[in-house]
Amino acid sequence: MAERDERSPDLAEGEAASMDFAATVERLEQLVERLESGELSLEGSLAAFEQGVGLARDAQRRLDEAELKVRTLIEGPEGNVELEPFAAPPTEDDGER
Repeated sequence: MAERDERSPDLAEGEAASMDFAATVERLEQLVERLESGELSLEGSLAAFEQGVGLARDAQRRLDEAELKVRTLIEGPEGNVELEPFAAPPTEDDGER
C-alpha cells in the first residue's frame, strides 16, 4: 500500500487571497494530483478537497471580476455594452505560406 501522508498543507485564509490567479490554478492542480494519487488518508483527502473548493471559488471570483472589468472597459458612451466576439491572435500555423 502507498505510504500515507496525513499532513495537508493548509493555506492561511489571507494567503489564498494574496496568491495571483496562476498560483491559485497551480495549487489546485497540485491538490488534484495528491487526491488522485491515493496516498492521502480519508481525513487528508477531505482537508485537501475542502482547500480545493475554496481555491476554486476564489479563482471563479477572480474570473468574474476580470469579466466585469472588461465589460466596463468596452462600455459605450450611453452606458450600453458593445460586446464583440473575441478573436484569438493568429498563430504561426494560421499564416499563409
